Amino acid sequence: MQLVLKPNNRSMVFDPKRLRTYIGRIMKNYPHLDSLKLFNAVMSKIGTKPEIQAEEITRLIYMTAVEFISMEEPDWTYVAARAFLTKLYKEAALNRGYKAYPDKPYGSFLTLIKTLVDKGIYKPELLTDFTEQEIRQLEDEIDPKNDLLYDYIGIITLAERYLACDYDGKTMELPQERAMVIAMHLMMDEGKERDEKGNLTGNWLPGGRKKRMALIKEAYWAIKGQYYMTNATPTLANAGKAKGGQLSSCFIDTVDDDLRAIYDDNTDVARLSKMGGGIGVYIGKVRSRGSKIRDYFGKSSGVVPWIRQLNNTAVSVDQLGTRKGSIAVYIDVWHKDILSFLDLKLNNGDERLRAHDIFPGVCIPDLFMEAVEARGEWHLFDPHEVRQVMGWSLEDFYDEEKGNGTFRKKYQECVDNSNLSRVTVPAIDIMKRIMKSQLETGTPYMFYRDTVNRANPNKHKGIIYSSNLCVEIAQNMSPTRVVSEELVDEDGEILIVTKKKPGDFVVCNLASISLARAIQDGVLERLVPIVVRMLDNVIDLNNIEVLQARHTNKKYRAVGLGTSGLHHVMALLGIMWESEEAIKFNDDIYEYIAYLAIKASMELAKEKGAYELFKGSEWETGEYFRSRGYLSGEREGKYVTTEQWRQLAEDVAKYGIRNGYLLAIAPTGSTSILAGTTASIDPIYKLMPYEEKTTYKIANPAPDLNPKTIQYYRKNAFMLDQHASIRLAAVRQRHIDQSQSFNLYVRPDIKARDFLALHLDAWKSGLKTTYYVRSQALTVDDCDSCSA
Repeated sequence: MQLVLKPNNRSMVFDPKRLRTYIGRIMKNYPHLDSLKLFNAVMSKIGTKPEIQAEEITRLIYMTAVEFISMEEPDWTYVAARAFLTKLYKEAALNRGYKAYPDKPYGSFLTLIKTLVDKGIYKPELLTDFTEQEIRQLEDEIDPKNDLLYDYIGIITLAERYLACDYDGKTMELPQERAMVIAMHLMMDEGKERDEKGNLTGNWLPGGRKKRMALIKEAYWAIKGQYYMTNATPTLANAGKAKGGQLSSCFIDTVDDDLRAIYDDNTDVARLSKMGGGIGVYIGKVRSRGSKIRDYFGKSSGVVPWIRQLNNTAVSVDQLGTRKGSIAVYIDVWHKDILSFLDLKLNNGDERLRAHDIFPGVCIPDLFMEAVEARGEWHLFDPHEVRQVMGWSLEDFYDEEKGNGTFRKKYQECVDNSNLSRVTVPAIDIMKRIMKSQLETGTPYMFYRDTVNRANPNKHKGIIYSSNLCVEIAQNMSPTRVVSEELVDEDGEILIVTKKKPGDFVVCNLASISLARAIQDGVLERLVPIVVRMLDNVIDLNNIEVLQARHTNKKYRAVGLGTSGLHHVMALLGIMWESEEAIKFNDDIYEYIAYLAIKASMELAKEKGAYELFKGSEWETGEYFRSRGYLSGEREGKYVTTEQWRQLAEDVAKYGIRNGYLLAIAPTGSTSILAGTTASIDPIYKLMPYEEKTTYKIANPAPDLNPKTIQYYRKNAFMLDQHASIRLAAVRQRHIDQSQSFNLYVRPDIKARDFLALHLDAWKSGLKTTYYVRSQALTVDDCDSCSA
């Protein structure tokens, strides 16, 4: 006789029939899979042990199902997910003190909130700002059937990284409760009265509570259906939690050429990094090696030592012990330190000049790419010397038109001034160094500064120097400067009072729509407005320690609505990646998303007011719409007509727009796993990749892999023509006011001229940025589907 040991010191005789019945229940929706195969495999692993833990039987079921995942039978991932859900349900029921049933696996939502607020895990506002009646109404909305949308890698990732546990790591929160808590948190202040500065007054608007409940339910609808996986990882992890980090994804700072500014920036980076933020740092204003310090020649150590300090910050200020910080550093290609900058991540050479943990990016004007193509020479200058001799900063200019503009004129003035020192090298040599580093390390990122700034809808208020950690953000930037510092006697107590003029310290508030689910179910028109509202609310709910970042966040109210699952939806729709149909699809669908997002932000401006700097922006003047050809009638989009665009441009001019920046496509690595879709705008790596865990690997087949879709997945990222991918990115870029985390996938044997051709194509096609260059050693040339 075998005994099954259950929690609370209970036991029962092992009954194979109960196991058979349970396996049949979790496999009910998968009749094409062999349930007897799973039963027999689990039975053989149970063997003849006299005693076995009940939770061990559950683990054997889902781990055995994971072993069965293959390209021929990918749906075993959902069987494994259902068995893992059983584990979660039982653990939550035990820890929360209720009985879980197959048709009612969730306990009281109100009790959960009270328990986790008491433990200091949930924010107390979830109780103080909501009545018990409201919480019970929201509990009635919770739909456990939506848990079945998760595949195995999705549900295990959600459980391990995002669901709220107690301080002993015990399971408390379940997937749909996480979704509802996020909805409650992000809609917490809806329906409340605000003064003219946007501050809450403490009063409710007429019908405010009813409006808030409706918006929470709508937000929950969007999350539960996996139409989008909340506003990126920080919101998914931290919303509703008392001790979570900020809700924003990442930040971008501009470092001034000043010792105090450099150290202040490092402190700000550390404060943001500890709470989970990724950081982009523009360091191009800092003087180069050998520059003057207090009029003494040759004293400056250049940017590398300061970058190494940032590298140390990334390593030492980790994110609650879970991972080290992530920092990208950008510099201009005309900066005298560019060559040593390009060597930062190399594995050879002087380690004192290396910074292996930062991610370098290069800011590139059109003029440099023209010089590369023409095999011309390129001059490197010291930004500090340029300011001293010329009276202005070269990095503060860009070319307003292709082939003509202020930057090239100012650059030529520097070239012509014999009082300016410079290093002159062939432009192609710098480009070779860039490409060599990319093939060895995947970086530097490419930031095409003229293209970015020409498309900036807020150029009336600033300039964009660089981007963020994932190169999809493009917003106005400027350094924070100390105005004064003095000793002040305040009632007999001496205080040091420092006054700073805040610069534009960029904040990235991101969310990504899951294209496959949203397009298949035809919900984009309903989905985009609620997602834009949630993103906008993140701005007000966020508690950012760095005050200039908080100020910039409120001033521009910038968000970044993006997408995941591009390859997934194209496979479902039967669209080949390297086709004219793919170009048309990308053009149409991203125009539609842009239209819906701009319209949603305009409607929010009607309700809550436009962002502070709207006046004079290209949103107000209509230039944003004209420059993208929306008003010309040259073509009619599949989803949006010219007349609709004209009406929207008029409405924006009249009512304003809530968010100064709106669209940006982030990488979505984690959230696409949760949603069971392909990452961002990337093609798949493999038909059957594996996610590495501590002690085992988990097969993660391409989403919706079946005999129909496999032909559209047959070429993985490394087999596809990268020029075709550039064409798709180019048609998307017209509709995206910021940028895209666009990767280039190359084989290790790529020829230099072909690699250069990709960069020239990306630049000429109007891409604002390129992200990683991903290289993989391929041992065979056969495509994955043929190998299967």
